[in-house]
Amino acid sequence: MKRFWQQVTVDDDRGVALDGRPVRTPGRVPLALPTRALAEAVAAEWRAVEGDVDPRGMPLTGFANAAIDRVGPDRAAFAAALARYGESDLLYYRADGPDDLVVRQRAAWDPWLDWARGRYDVHFEPVAGVMHHAQPAATVARLAEAVAALDAYTLTALSPLVTITGSLVLALALVERAVDADTAWAAAMVDELWQAERWGEDPLAVEARTNRRRDFDAALRFLAALDRD
Repeated sequence: MKRFWQQVTVDDDRGVALDGRPVRTPGRVPLALPTRALAEAVAAEWRAVEGDVDPRGMPLTGFANAAIDRVGPDRAAFAAALARYGESDLLYYRADGPDDLVVRQRAAWDPWLDWARGRYDVHFEPVAGVMHHAQPAATVARLAEAVAALDAYTLTALSPLVTITGSLVLALALVERAVDADTAWAAAMVDELWQAERWGEDPLAVEARTNRRRDFDAALRFLAALDRD
């Protein structure tokens, strides 16, 4: 689709309109957002379109569509699927060597397990190696409760944060504003960056990491806009 509109506006119900006509999701639902800040951020993506419409350049619109069409209609099922990451979080599985990697993981990951212990009153059992180790059932259940309490829009932002970092704990800390973006990103990339330092950077890996950081930052912008009306 090519750009056909002249003006992008946000109405009193925080709906986005093109030349006065409401934008609709792929499910044909009006694209109306929960905060004006988010509606304006989505509208800004439509204003920035030149020529062809490229969904890759409109991540907030994509998140909004997903929240309305996919997450909202079955929020509980979506939350349950995300909560399963609490059974095998990145932060649970530690290297048993070399020593510098062990130290880096401990420094980057232990503070956020400690934060989650205090925030959710849970217990974790980190292990050396990558073989699955069951966490306490009460811990898994409590983290699932925390995820289930989130609204559809926050869950939509949480999803890429979990899948990109591999950590439900880090993602929840981001949602709770307990950790900043760069600290969370550095924690999630400990292993990858250590490998790059040891063996050298692979251009394809660098490109993939750059793309993941772009998606990570977009999810955080979406999340931040939910806090401002």
